[in-house]
Formats: sequence, C-alpha cells, structure tokens
Amino acid sequence: MAHYDFTAPRLFVEPDLREGTVLPLERAQANYLLNVLRRGPDDPVLVFNGRDGEWRTRIAQNGRKSAELIVVERLRPQPGRADLHYLFAPLKTARLDYLAQKAVEMGAGTIRPVFTRYTQGERINLDRLRANAIEAAEQCGILAIPDLPEAVRLPVALAELDPARLLVFCDEDAPVADPVAALREAADPAAPPPLAVLIGPEGGFSPEERDMMAARPNTVALSLGPRILRADTAAVVALALVQSVLGDTR
Repeated sequence: MAHYDFTAPRLFVEPDLREGTVLPLERAQANYLLNVLRRGPDDPVLVFNGRDGEWRTRIAQNGRKSAELIVVERLRPQPGRADLHYLFAPLKTARLDYLAQKAVEMGAGTIRPVFTRYTQGERINLDRLRANAIEAAEQCGILAIPDLPEAVRLPVALAELDPARLLVFCDEDAPVADPVAALREAADPAAPPPLAVLIGPEGGFSPEERDMMAARPNTVALSLGPRILRADTAAVVALALVQSVLGDTR
C-alpha cells in the first residue's frame, strides 16, 4: 500500500494492539466514525497507541451509535520519539493549543512548559496539552506521542538539559544577522547533536535570564529577523529553521 493512507480515519487508542484485538469505541469516537464520517461495517480505520505502531482495523457496528474496531494487521512499526526538545513559556489557552499542535507537527519529541520571569500565566493543564498533541498526531500520521514533562522554572529546565544538547533560544536582541549561518557555526549539520529549542514569553527574557543562558555551554541565541513575532508564530519559525539546518528535514 501507499506510504500513508490519507483516506482512512485515524484514531489514538489506549489498549495494546495485536492482531484480533477488539477495541470498544467511546461514544464520541463511535459517533465521529458512524455519523460524522458516515463509515460503516468493515470500513478501515487506522489506530495507534504510541507504543505498538500503526494498525489497520475494521468497523464492527453494534447499532446506530455503538461500534467497536477489530484489529486486522500492522502497517507501520513503532518509531522512537524524535530527539528534539521544545521548551516554551506558557501562553493563553487558545494559543497554547495551537502551539502544542504545531510543535508535534514540526517533530518535537519532548514538549515542556518553562516559567520565566515575564511569563504571564503559570497554570498549565497537562491533560489538555496531551490532548492537543494526540490530535495533531492523529491528523498528521505521527506515531510517537511526545513526552510531556511537568512545568519547571527556567533555571531547573536548563540544569536538567544534557550539556551535550545544543540549546537554541530565540531572542530579538541577539546580534545574529544570519540565523542559518549561526546554526551551522554552532554544530556540524553532517553530524548534528541532540537539540533543544526555547521560546520565551512575549515580554522576552530578562537580562539575568540571558546571562544565565549565555553562560551555558553549547548554546546559541538567534534573532528571527527584523519583525517582532508573537510567541506562537516564533515557535513555528524557530522549529522549522532548526529542523531544516540541523534536524530531520535537512
């Protein structure tokens, strides 16, 4: 079959996946398949759980609003999580949803909220963050659900990063005219190190935080150009830039 089947619906499920397994559907999932998508008995549905790869199932309908899935065959093995950490200062809820989805689409294997001096909100709903990560994975054919560690303050996040991991943080005051050249100077694109990208709050980093990051080895500050970007926009730009120069899209 084709590398990816874009015609079949795709669902994240919790149970282990094996040939012949019967997966009862939650009411919302059954309604989505049967009434929204108008799928019927024996129609294919792709499922994954973040552990066992991707499997083709068929619908076994039990009524107008009830159905289960019968696991038929595995289509793709389970890959490991991408070794890209995305660290961010929390945003307002709606924009945080967008940010989580885009970070998954851009290949982040770890997504971690980090509190900085100018962070506006310090309440993080990790269940909601996970739900958005799963939704993005469902829609984009991604099998590995990102790790979602608990939120910490910036000094703790920096201390817990492996010194070998290249930290890229975006700073509008960084004296870097060419971010691509700066990344290539920081690491060899032919053998790039593990990566972390940090996006601060819309108020930027404090002078003390800039000094703290500048003192860390294996760290590069990047400006993303002449325009001031919102934090959620900067996240997409920075992840695309890092992935294209040092990551898995180069």
